[in-house]
Amino acid sequence: MKTTNPLRTASPATRPTISAPLRFRTTAAGSVMLLAVGMLCGIVAATPAHAAAATIVSLTFDDNNADQLPAEQTMKSLGLTGTFYTASGWVDQPGYLTQANLEQIAADGNEIGGHTVSHPDLVNLPADEATRQICNGRVALTNMGFKITSFAYPFASQDPNTQAIVQDCGFNSARGLGDLQSKDPASAGFPTGESIPPANPYDTAAPSEVDSTWTLQDLQNTITNAQANGGGWVQLTFHHIATDTDPTLTISPDLFSQFAQWLADQKAGGTIDVQTVDQVIGGAVQPVLSGPDVPAPVPGANMIQNPGLENLSNGIPQCWAAGGYGTNTPAFTVINPGHSGTNAEQLTITNYVDGDAKLLPALDLGGCSPTGTVGHAYQLKAWYTSTAPTQFELYYRTGTGYWQYWTASPLFTASTDWTQLTWTTPALPAGASGISWGLNIQTNGTITTDDYEMYDTGYNTPSPTP
Repeated sequence: MKTTNPLRTASPATRPTISAPLRFRTTAAGSVMLLAVGMLCGIVAATPAHAAAATIVSLTFDDNNADQLPAEQTMKSLGLTGTFYTASGWVDQPGYLTQANLEQIAADGNEIGGHTVSHPDLVNLPADEATRQICNGRVALTNMGFKITSFAYPFASQDPNTQAIVQDCGFNSARGLGDLQSKDPASAGFPTGESIPPANPYDTAAPSEVDSTWTLQDLQNTITNAQANGGGWVQLTFHHIATDTDPTLTISPDLFSQFAQWLADQKAGGTIDVQTVDQVIGGAVQPVLSGPDVPAPVPGANMIQNPGLENLSNGIPQCWAAGGYGTNTPAFTVINPGHSGTNAEQLTITNYVDGDAKLLPALDLGGCSPTGTVGHAYQLKAWYTSTAPTQFELYYRTGTGYWQYWTASPLFTASTDWTQLTWTTPALPAGASGISWGLNIQTNGTITTDDYEMYDTGYNTPSPTP
C-alpha cells in the first residue's frame, strides 16, 4: 500500500503557487537506489520515552496547511496533542501556517516535525538534493526554535538509502503510509498496529492518509481494530481540516471534532493513550546538519538535468515531476522511442474543466531545478508533438524554498510531427533563486515532450515581480 507518487501541484486558478501537493499518478513497483550519503549507521529501534498503554494513537498533520490551526484548537480543548509535519519552505506563505502559528502549536504541547523544505518525491532526486531537502528542512525549523526529531516522507516515497539520509540528518524516526489496515479493502490483510518500539524507526507503519471518503466509523475502526488485535501504535495522517478546499485530502471540521471527542473519551476511559510521535519513539535530540551546497552552473552549458529523460527512477524521469492545477485528470507515461534516444514523456488530459498540466524539473533546492540569477533572461527549448496548443509555463523559487507562478509564453499551435519550440524569458525578478518550467496543455488532449534545453543569456531589463 505504499505510494511512490511524484509531485502533482495544485493551486487556485490564479496560479499564485504550485507548492501544495496532490497525488494523481501511480508509479511502477520498486525503486532505484540513491547513492548513499554520510555514515550509513545501523538502524536500530529507539527506547520508548516511557511505558504506554496497549494502544497508542498519534494524530499527525502533514504539509502545514493553515486550516489545521482550528483543529489544533479543538484538540487543545480536549487535552489532546499531535505531531505537525512541516515543510519549512512553506512557513509564512499564503495558505500555510505561519511561524507564529507553529510557535503557538508547540506551546500547546504539540510536536513540530520535519517534512523536507519543498515537499519533493525524495526517491526521484539525486542523493545530494535529497540530503539538502531533509537536512536543511530540519535546520530551518530548528533555527525557528523547535525541537525536531520526527520526519514524514512526502508521498510516503522512500527506500533504504533515503532512510539512511533521514538518520544521518539527525532524525529519530520517519513515518510512511499505507502499511496498516485502513478503510481500503486492499489493506484487509495488513497489521492493525505498529509495534512499540517499531522494528525500523525510519519506516514506521501507518494506515493510508485520511481523505474525504473517510467517515467517523472508518476513523474509529482504525483504533478499535488495533485494540481487538493486541494493540500497538496507530498513526493517523490528516492534511486539510476544512470545507471548499482540496476535495481529496480533506475532512470537515465537524467530522474531525466528532472523532477528537470520541478519542478523548477513549483516552479518559483508559482504553488508549494519545501521544506525539516523539513521545512514542523517545531518544535524545541529535545535532543538526546542513546538506551539501548546490554546484554553480557551468557557463554556456545546458542547465537542464536529464534533458532527454533517459535516466529513470522508479519509472519516472529522474529530476522531473508532474505539475498542474485546476480541475482535470492528467496521466503521465514514459514512451519510446523519443525524439532522440529511448524515452519521451506523454501527457494526456481528460475530464478537463479548467487549469493545466505539464512535466517540469522537480521543485527542489537546485539539484534538479536550474539555479537562476536575478535580472538574467533564459532561452528555453523543447521538442514536442501535441493534439492541442501548448506554451512554456514558468515558476520560480524564493530563498526559503517556496515555489510560485512566474509567467508564460504565448501559445504555440498543435503539431503532429516532432517540432522544436524556442522562447526567451523576461528578466528573472528580484527574490528569485531558481527556475522550473514545462510545456503545458489546457484542454483535453495529448502532448509528448523530449530533449529540453535552457541557457543563460545574461542580463536583461528587469521585469516587475509578478
